[in-house]
Amino acid sequence: MAVSLSVSTVKPLGDRVFVKVSAAEEKTAGGIILPDNAKEKPNVGEIMQVGTGKLNDKGERQAMEVSVGDKVLYSKYAGTDIKLGNDEYVLLSEKDILAIVS
Repeated sequence: MAVSLSVSTVKPLGDRVFVKVSAAEEKTAGGIILPDNAKEKPNVGEIMQVGTGKLNDKGERQAMEVSVGDKVLYSKYAGTDIKLGNDEYVLLSEKDILAIVS
């Protein structure tokens, strides 16, 4: 039995976010076309889903600093890679997000 997942069916828990990974660079600055195995894993993406937030010491939920639609820069080796169809996603903790980029 196969499980069919889509972006709308993935709901991160706690302080986790679901990020669509931006496409990897196809060429170097000098114009050399890179093969698939030479491309670096991009660490920029768009937030597709956010969790409810982390519980603090008082048992209250802390609001997330990021929201759906934000473009973010995240740690290079952070999170869990997920592939849905032809698109790549990463599920990571909010603490692994370094910055919101525009």
